[in-house]
Amino acid sequence: MKEYYDRRATEYDDWWEGARARPGWDDELTQALDAVRALPGGHTLDVACGTGYLTRRLPAPVTGLDQSARMLEIARSRVPDAELVVGDALALPFADGRFDRVFASYFYCHLEEDDARRFRAEARRVARELVVLGSRWNDGEQRERWEERRLSDGTTWPVYKRVFDPDELAAELGGEAVHAGRHFVVVRA
Repeated sequence: MKEYYDRRATEYDDWWEGARARPGWDDELTQALDAVRALPGGHTLDVACGTGYLTRRLPAPVTGLDQSARMLEIARSRVPDAELVVGDALALPFADGRFDRVFASYFYCHLEEDDARRFRAEARRVARELVVLGSRWNDGEQRERWEERRLSDGTTWPVYKRVFDPDELAAELGGEAVHAGRHFVVVRA
């Protein structure tokens, strides 16, 4: 997957910025991030921060981690005051208890069960709190699936994806939903 995200770095933000029509997307993204910003302050680790698209909207101090150096090159221009680290989210390269919060947006949804369990353990090792932002499940939508993603260079990549019911994600993480809208769910554990 590292190669996929290295190749996707320059077009990653197209997804966030609505390359396809999604009524209410921008307003709800603002609401979801407002829910995150309303949480008690502290040092946040943004896991799989990508280009820093959301990292720049998190309260400082923030550290961003991503497996893709190309993604972090873009993030450096967006969040110049953040510490940015190339690393593995399933083996976080940080000391126990270093952060107040681990934030993961659109990363947790790509983890199958064993990796999700490993990530939760790592997040709890390095921080007191885990906050996950992901896609909201809608009736009729397949909750878990493999999708074929096509990049602008013509390559295609299989990507595992989960979408979440707020209560089920809260139970999985051992927390509570702090935002549950049409597009997004945010759970704090």
